Amino acid sequence: MNPSVHIKEESAGLERPLLEIRDLAINFATSNGEVNAVRNAHFTVMPGETVAIVGESGSGKSTSALAAIGLLPGNGRVAAGEILFDGEDIAHASEKRMIELRGNSIGMVPQDPMSNLNPVWKIGFQVKETLKANGLPSGPEDVAKVLSEAGLPDAARRAKQYPHEFSGGMRQRALIAIGLSCQPRLLIADEPTSALDVTVQRQILDHLDKMTSELGTAVLLITHDLGLAAERADKVVVMYKGQVVESGPSLELLRNPKHPYTKRLVSSAPSLASRRIQVAKEQGVESDELLAPSEPVVVESALPEEVLKVEDLTKVFKLRGGIGKTTDFKAVDAVSFSVRRGTTTAIVGESGSGKSTVAQMVLNLLEPTSGKIIFDGVDTSTLNSKDLFKFRRRVQPIFQDPYGSLDPMYNIFRTIEEPLRTHKIGTKASREKKVRELLDQVALPQSTMRRYPNELSGGQRQRIAIARALALDPEVIICDEAVSALDVLVQAQVLNLLAELQDNLGLTYLFITHDLAVVRQIADHVCVMQKGKLVETGSTDDVFDNPREAYTQALLDAIPGGSLLLPPEVA
Repeated sequence: MNPSVHIKEESAGLERPLLEIRDLAINFATSNGEVNAVRNAHFTVMPGETVAIVGESGSGKSTSALAAIGLLPGNGRVAAGEILFDGEDIAHASEKRMIELRGNSIGMVPQDPMSNLNPVWKIGFQVKETLKANGLPSGPEDVAKVLSEAGLPDAARRAKQYPHEFSGGMRQRALIAIGLSCQPRLLIADEPTSALDVTVQRQILDHLDKMTSELGTAVLLITHDLGLAAERADKVVVMYKGQVVESGPSLELLRNPKHPYTKRLVSSAPSLASRRIQVAKEQGVESDELLAPSEPVVVESALPEEVLKVEDLTKVFKLRGGIGKTTDFKAVDAVSFSVRRGTTTAIVGESGSGKSTVAQMVLNLLEPTSGKIIFDGVDTSTLNSKDLFKFRRRVQPIFQDPYGSLDPMYNIFRTIEEPLRTHKIGTKASREKKVRELLDQVALPQSTMRRYPNELSGGQRQRIAIARALALDPEVIICDEAVSALDVLVQAQVLNLLAELQDNLGLTYLFITHDLAVVRQIADHVCVMQKGKLVETGSTDDVFDNPREAYTQALLDAIPGGSLLLPPEVA
């Protein structure tokens, strides 16, 4: 376990819990009456302890944490139970009392920094407002000190910048700075690193551990990443459909789960010992065994033809360096690889490595500075507008955020039908039939077509994005972080769905991701990128079992949990 995890055995039983949730019930008022989102929830957080709440989307984990800090949405209320903070029941505390507690006693690091940092305010101003609101010194030197403690270099200069001028990791550090600026006794961290690559995630979590350890701050960590929970938490609380179904010491619970739901969570969590889903299917392995550790399974077959080839691909962006001055930034530097028909090639690397830029150039959304992209034997740079229109029918994308890529004003039928209408395919009746067939293919009820994106879960929205990508019967699908925002159960379902569709339809995938455990499950071939360059490439088994480059090994080492989720005899 991480050395920064604080276990205070000598004082166990002598201290009272810092936070104690007793028989908590939370209801939400809806147009159809009240919905019971959390019921009979119970768990404790001791001083200086890290407790992780895990569970799928909608399990009630974030709702329980928001109730503890008095930030439930307007239609939510604590219907029953107690929320004891240092012995005081704050379940129905006044807003005045909660304002006194927030910041000074209970801090929070929310999930999405771009949604929680005001885009029109400088970072320093937002830190300053937090310090002022809690009656603390808020001069420029105080703001710089807070940012510096959160690991931001050149803090005085960074304080004068806006959120969009920060990288994802820097924005997350700014939120951690704000959350810990008043040295709270309890920090609620809601998915603090879910959108970050593994190396930045490790840096952020290590720094968070260091800061909370020095301050003696307890942490309530909300996450769907079981590896992260195993590595970083003293205790794990498992929630399912609004209830706590199991809790206990992290490694003991995750290696010996008792409740059926916890067992499903653990079995669905990708690890570096996972099998390639499609290969396992070809060998007759049952779906429940796909994630079990094993020797690599090899399928002997003739190599399929190359459908996509990238040769010396380079992309240079012009950056403003001052009045009338520009500098060149090489985002992609002479990258070459090929993708064979019916296979999956994954491009991995940390944020800023150039992997998504490569995907955008393959999709013809960005023009390369130099190099070639050859699709089915044709250089895509030579395509005229008519040929490019045909190309877009054969190559389709699935993006990271299905809510952001689905028009909220379109119902699901219109969302899936739109590419068919754009390409003038079929009649209205035949398009409706096609939409129904596509919903069947992605295992959603046909009644879904009359609903809107905001009425669906994250996993359902991603299935809609997949159905839309399949509408034109493409040959190649570019998946750009297509499962990074999903909890482990939904992620496993979507990965299995992608494997089944590939098997049934002969699809070719180019998979862009920062999650190497997912790569082990889905990819045949791996390309590792660092700072715009391709530093290592090979079969998935070769790259994972015998990495040649130190950078590849660092990526593998940074995966949270590592072997902690494996049975003791395997780990």
